[in-house]
Amino acid sequence: MDEPPLATVFRRRENDGEPVNDRRLRARLAGGDLVRIAPGAFATRADWEALSPMARHAQRVWEAAARARSELVISHAAAAALYGIDRIGPWPERIDVSTGISSGGRSSGEFRRRGRGDIAHIVGIPWQRHSVTTPLQTAVDLSADSRFLDGVVALDQALWSKRAAGALVSGAALEEHVGGMSGRGCARAARAAGFATSLADSVRESQSRVLIGMLGFPPPELQACFVLSNGRDAFTDFFWRDHRHIGEFDGAGKYRDPQLLRGRTPEEVLLAEKDREDDLRRQVRAFSRWRLPALRSPRALYDILHGAGLPTTRPRPGR
Repeated sequence: MDEPPLATVFRRRENDGEPVNDRRLRARLAGGDLVRIAPGAFATRADWEALSPMARHAQRVWEAAARARSELVISHAAAAALYGIDRIGPWPERIDVSTGISSGGRSSGEFRRRGRGDIAHIVGIPWQRHSVTTPLQTAVDLSADSRFLDGVVALDQALWSKRAAGALVSGAALEEHVGGMSGRGCARAARAAGFATSLADSVRESQSRVLIGMLGFPPPELQACFVLSNGRDAFTDFFWRDHRHIGEFDGAGKYRDPQLLRGRTPEEVLLAEKDREDDLRRQVRAFSRWRLPALRSPRALYDILHGAGLPTTRPRPGR
């Protein structure tokens, strides 16, 4: 949270004391060269579109916090964006802040105010002139306030063990916190916490895991290790050991994201992935792979897994 995710932001209040040429600004906005990201703050379209949706929301949080006249308790989705706790679906248009019940929970302008009776007991981390709910509090708030899938995604992201700086939350701390909860949302948080894991490497793996359970398939083992013919280790997204069945979500990012390509061409990555899959197939009975459309259609994922021989306790879902 030390630096904003986007450095090239033009702000009216920081124009070196020079007057802003409104005509030129309007022309650049109309021409699409600039985009307005917050009141009085603009970025080039190329810079803005290069950011992930989570990074864009984090930048909006930075801009709102810098302009706020009173101290804020930044929470929920706004805090999640600052910590790198990703989500499925669009990010909110407004910035989440927590307030006491007596202060009211009405949303206005760019802020969405979350009235809560436990505001005096909320642990926040000082940030700029404000505070941000801790990663643990943030993830639990989201799980208590969301449907099961979104709650699991938030907790999985907070627990993720492969995060560069380490997991944001420990499993023991999460269990203790949820165990002491009461009131609204505690049942939702407890259910999501009971399903959460530190081994899901992406929000789509979390989504896959939730859907696999809903479709009646047995719980998979995550990040199972196989040794390839070249001696290298290969970790699979999902593995049903009793059925010798591997399952993997195939995201498009590995073929497009420069960080994931690591200097290779998409064709080289595709061929390497094909060789890896062929090697793994020789070690198991079945190998299932799915992409995003299958997560949007439960019947499609059901057909992929059941068609490859994985047993289920539920009938094929309707359209």
